[in-house]
Amino acid sequence: MSDKLTHFDADGKAIMVDVGDKAITKREALAAGEIRMQPATLQMIIDRKMQKGDVLAVARLAGIMGAKQTSSLIPLCHPLPITSVEVDFDTDPEKGIVRVGALAKVTGQTGIEMEALTAVSIAALTIYDMCKAVDKGMEIGQIRLLRKSGGRSGTFERVEAK
Repeated sequence: MSDKLTHFDADGKAIMVDVGDKAITKREALAAGEIRMQPATLQMIIDRKMQKGDVLAVARLAGIMGAKQTSSLIPLCHPLPITSVEVDFDTDPEKGIVRVGALAKVTGQTGIEMEALTAVSIAALTIYDMCKAVDKGMEIGQIRLLRKSGGRSGTFERVEAK
């Protein structure tokens, strides 16, 4: 196996990276993002007064389901036997912010960062979809990898400014 993993063959054509010779290890990734909205919109979510139902419960399920579909959504991404996905939310009613976090785990030959990032993205998009009738000005952003462990590249931990 080459020390350099690439999505291009010797002729420059796109390929799926061959991870067949990589060691099977426990891997996990934690990702985060946020969706900003009018404080009144967030209060409706908290009070479960959105017409479409319990927004955070549906967004949690959508994020988990999205993580499981990552290889169908991201070109050249390996399908993984995900062992666990958790999606959680932290709300800041005064600022109108829902922070989304996703922890994904696998025992496999390649990383699970894309699944955690996809879970966050899909959960945030689901919140937008369920609330857009009330607040079309919502903004999704700050989607990022916070931590990953396992695999040949070792551990990554983002240091965020406070």
